[in-house]
Amino acid sequence: MISKAYSALVYSLAVIAGVTLVWLMISVIASVLMRNAGLQPFAWLFTSAEYGLLYMTMLGAPWLVREKGHVHIELVTAALPDGLRRIVSRTVAVACVVVCLILAWKGAELFLTNIERGDFDTRAYYVPRWMLTIAFPISFGLMAVEFARFVFGTDLMHTGEAGIHE
Repeated sequence: MISKAYSALVYSLAVIAGVTLVWLMISVIASVLMRNAGLQPFAWLFTSAEYGLLYMTMLGAPWLVREKGHVHIELVTAALPDGLRRIVSRTVAVACVVVCLILAWKGAELFLTNIERGDFDTRAYYVPRWMLTIAFPISFGLMAVEFARFVFGTDLMHTGEAGIHE
């Protein structure tokens, strides 16, 4: 039950990231068309695109880790024997978990600091800064869980096959 709820969360965040990508396309096209027509694009259009870049990246990252869609190079692992490749792959996954946990912790500190100080992002509108920084602990926390699946699960991050495989 918890596993299904967790998977639903990861996939839901990926869908939100996908919808955000569509919004980014629409907002950029609208901005360009407005400028070409001699109009001033709405301030919220540009701001929403900036925020969208952050949210799209952060919310889609855990799903990318799950699907092995992140960038990694298989050149070295492809040359290793199976046993050593497993050790290297799991060691890399452990390092990724540690880095993600540190970034989740620091992101949580930043989020709490923003709430405590009442910080606002004041570019086009006054937006509470915590609405931006909440993405850090959530995303990096979920990425730590996803990388941990490669540490403790049967699936490895590295396939042992060099080159592009799609």
